[in-house]
Amino acid sequence: MRIIAGEFRSRTLEAPAGLATRPTGDRLRETLFNVLAARIASANFLDLYAGSGAVGMEALSRGAAGVDFVEQGPAALKVLRANLARLGLTAGFRIHVGSVGTWLRRFGPGGKQGPSQVFEVVFLDPPYDAVQEYAATLGLLGGASARLLAPGGLVIAEHRRKERLDERYGTLGRTRLLEQGDAALSFYAAGSAGAAD
Repeated sequence: MRIIAGEFRSRTLEAPAGLATRPTGDRLRETLFNVLAARIASANFLDLYAGSGAVGMEALSRGAAGVDFVEQGPAALKVLRANLARLGLTAGFRIHVGSVGTWLRRFGPGGKQGPSQVFEVVFLDPPYDAVQEYAATLGLLGGASARLLAPGGLVIAEHRRKERLDERYGTLGRTRLLEQGDAALSFYAAGSAGAAD
């Protein structure tokens, strides 16, 4: 894997061994950031199920104000930290160790804390076989944990092309669906009326 563009362009990244983590490929990541180009500069970016951290690091390379990574797998966390060190990054990011659902629920009703910041862009890429994670995470972002999203914030889910996600999750409505090979990207916006294309 490599960083596609920006400050760290062409720098290589490691990926965790085995099949538990499936890094977002270079081509799909390039497609994602071509769509997000106007939003990334100075944005707060949330990388859920971060794995190797490639998506969040791409955001940092392209000028994001900061990235929060959420990951629970020990092997993935080791590679994530190694990739940040490889790029020489010591600031501009936070790593939250634990499950995505537990982390998101901290900011919902009855949660122990309010968000210290809100996010303009949220990316989630759970293991493809953990289908229930999509509905659970998107449901939280469109419901109990919606205050994590900045006004006009965007949530993007990477999923199998054949795995269809719902058009709506609470306040989140899908505005765009991009398909590439076996993968797809579903874009959701808070308060959206429905699909644009």
